[in-house]
Amino acid sequence: MLNTKSKLLTIIHHFIGCIIFLFFGINNVLAQDEYTNNDGKGNLKYVDPRIGNVGQLLQPTRPTVQQPNQLIRMYPKRNDYIDDQIASFPLSIVSHRLGEVFSLKPWDKEVYPGSWKQKQTYDHDLEVTRPWYYSTFLVDDEITVEFTAGKKAGIFRFNFPSKSSRRSLLFDVYNSGPASWKFINGNVIEGMETYHDDIKIYLYGKFSSKGQTGIIKNDQMVNSDETQGKDVRSWITFASNNVENVEFKYAISYISEEQAQKNFHSEMDGKSFNDIKEEGEKAWDKAINNIKVEGGTEAQRRSFYTAYYRCNERMVDITEDGRYYSGFDKKIHETKRPFYVDDWTWDTYLALHPLRAIVNPVMESDMANSYVTMYEQGGWMPTFPVLFGDHACMNGFHSSIMLLDDYRKGIRDFDVRKAYEGMMKNATQATMLPWRNGPKTELDVFYYANGYYPALKAGGRETVPEVHPFEKRQAVAVTLGASYDDWAVGEMAGELGKQDDKAKFTVRSLNYKKLWNNDVGMFMPKDSSGSWINIDPKFDGGMGGRDYYDENNGWTYLWQVQEDVPGLIKLMGGNIPFENKLDQLFREPLGRSKHEFWAKFPDATGLVGEYSMGNEPSFHIPYLYNFTSPWKAQKHIRLLLDLWYKDNVFSIPGDEDGGGMSAFVVFSSMGFYPVTPGVPVYTIGSPVFSKVTIDLENGKQFTMIANNCSVINKYIQSAKMNGQTLNMPWFTHEQLVNGGTLELEMGPKPNKSWGIDP
Repeated sequence: MLNTKSKLLTIIHHFIGCIIFLFFGINNVLAQDEYTNNDGKGNLKYVDPRIGNVGQLLQPTRPTVQQPNQLIRMYPKRNDYIDDQIASFPLSIVSHRLGEVFSLKPWDKEVYPGSWKQKQTYDHDLEVTRPWYYSTFLVDDEITVEFTAGKKAGIFRFNFPSKSSRRSLLFDVYNSGPASWKFINGNVIEGMETYHDDIKIYLYGKFSSKGQTGIIKNDQMVNSDETQGKDVRSWITFASNNVENVEFKYAISYISEEQAQKNFHSEMDGKSFNDIKEEGEKAWDKAINNIKVEGGTEAQRRSFYTAYYRCNERMVDITEDGRYYSGFDKKIHETKRPFYVDDWTWDTYLALHPLRAIVNPVMESDMANSYVTMYEQGGWMPTFPVLFGDHACMNGFHSSIMLLDDYRKGIRDFDVRKAYEGMMKNATQATMLPWRNGPKTELDVFYYANGYYPALKAGGRETVPEVHPFEKRQAVAVTLGASYDDWAVGEMAGELGKQDDKAKFTVRSLNYKKLWNNDVGMFMPKDSSGSWINIDPKFDGGMGGRDYYDENNGWTYLWQVQEDVPGLIKLMGGNIPFENKLDQLFREPLGRSKHEFWAKFPDATGLVGEYSMGNEPSFHIPYLYNFTSPWKAQKHIRLLLDLWYKDNVFSIPGDEDGGGMSAFVVFSSMGFYPVTPGVPVYTIGSPVFSKVTIDLENGKQFTMIANNCSVINKYIQSAKMNGQTLNMPWFTHEQLVNGGTLELEMGPKPNKSWGIDP
């Protein structure tokens, strides 16, 4: 008779077939001081958008001001938090790290052609950064800049010094395509900027006072109300004797000039700066206060709620009065549902979409529906959908996993059969080449026939023209990712009663085994003849290991089998070798200096041994201890959160990517995590809070109680689910959404028998 743990593995198999940096002293480096950041009610007071604003090696977070999941986004144009100069203020960030539109800058001196290129110094300590409000003081100019965001509209407010002889606003564009500016009656402005070569974005705005207008033509100052062309610049100057405060209200449209004006009137008519600011604060209050925590330190609450704020930045709703522009077919469409863009699924399928499936399943449903709509319009199921279409980035068709995960969690208000059609088309007709979109290539045909992506030998010359010259084949990473994607297609086929498809893709989901090299104990590359390519999985493969892996080395990709962990354990020889290998991962030396390692693997940040906390494929790895010794998962999760997610400007160990990394912080701080998206089961870690309450959309609450929880008391002594003894480190999504209560007894030393079958 099967024991409890074996039963659990059977159930799961049914579903799935050291401190490196000392962060400059105290945790609370960015403690909210009385002057700058003390506003915000409830848990909003813990949100600090400055957290992570200085990247260790990679991209920092930005202090984004917007309403949750809405189109208008703003942060000052500067390198990062360390940079003390601002180049301009965008009227909107169009896409996460993919550009902005309409540049604005206040100017209190005589305007000349070089004014637009001048940067302006600000004082960090006089900057206010809240999710719904931003203010800074330009110290050389003595101008105060304030901003607050609506949904498709925003307001800037400028306070000029009384001694200024001139008070102007300078307008510019960020993109190289055709653009235009037009002033009307001295207090209205209309603009157009072309984003990504062919997308016209429209602006309509009003100033609180009338002014004299001008443009730059042939690098000369011209008094005019209108200009069009490329690299267009314009300005408006207000009378100095009676205007110290200038307010600029505006709205943006991806549809038309007329729609920009409609957006303006619908959001701005009769509204003051403070009205819009208050609306934004209320929107954020609603967005993040559906999770309430008790206990923990103030630093942990700041890290947690700031991470949760990041989880509500993307995707963004671009519908305007029941219409939207689609970059997938370059047309305007009518809709009765929100249409969302700006998602990087390689980053977000792991934790962000699963988090939203809990806290906002209606929005997640609309996002899934948007994916299906994009497939209908563009012909492929997208993986990195942005305003201009599917951005060819990273590898894998992980939207298949996202859609399966939603479906199995009861989120089904989208055309499921059309979604499956798109998943199937990607799996059988699209190229799997990294950073490429389009039809299959000879390498994909080889994969279908042989079950792995063929790699080139070291120094081999690329013969397939479609291969990206920098991103390379990533042969092992592509094979492992495709196995998970194919598993998702097969599982969705089973859900829809398509048994032949399920059988076919269940076989394909086991392709990962074809690259397992038992002698090396790693997933290793093979060439097209089926011969092993002898490499050092720690360091070979060129920049980022991209010949074979992707951004990480073989130690990270050793664990990329979330869909079949029992199968991976079997490959490694059983539980004991599996656990030993996990131990080794966190202890394995780099074998070279850090600067030599990071010169080749700059994305593999947040290192503990060979484990990279700063890259998304690593998120689930510490939770794999729950298959053998759960106390080790508890130990490592607490260590990783404490090491790499402090509440200061250095605290995000890798590219945050608009919620992808922050969702790991939210889940792990609450004490559980979705190891295998697509399987509606959560595994238990070590919560940092003594109590977590999640308000669910069905009116119920999920509660996690961790008695005696503290910085020291991180180990689970015993557990109950809904009052019943829980001897397994797992619970289901159904238990969560039905309003379950998970109760943990915590202590300072591990209970090594909890979660382990007797």
